[in-house]
Amino acid sequence: MRKEEELLVALRRVIRAVDLRSKQLSKHVGLTGPQLLVMQNIEEQPGIMVREIAENINLSPATITNILDRLESRDLATRIRSTKDKRKVGVFLTDRGKEAVKDAPRPLQEHFVERFSQLKEWEQSQMVATMQRIATMMDAENIDASPFLELGSISDKTV
Repeated sequence: MRKEEELLVALRRVIRAVDLRSKQLSKHVGLTGPQLLVMQNIEEQPGIMVREIAENINLSPATITNILDRLESRDLATRIRSTKDKRKVGVFLTDRGKEAVKDAPRPLQEHFVERFSQLKEWEQSQMVATMQRIATMMDAENIDASPFLELGSISDKTV
């Protein structure tokens, strides 16, 4: 097998691992990865604003709003306008949302982060540089992506 084929096989394995974990998450708690990440952000900071969630997980505010629309329709989260400043809308989990987050399985990225943090700093830097170079070679450096592992486009999923 040629080197570029070996690399592509390794990339496909990573994509497959993310896909399998996403399906497991969806089956276990009925949430996509992005939905769970949004809910975890809300749980950590009740009353957080959409813009802040977007910054925390590196997705656009429009994407977060779309996710919140779906979470609200399932009675998992709610948006409440501030009585002091009508321009501000805080996001809160409902009781159902709190239960869903509590019961959610551990995200794949936590396992990855534990192993990655055990590497020496130079190894971490080398891996980051290599993956950034691969993203550039695949014309993917400007694609909106969260630092959390999730397969596919947000618009392709029942977010």
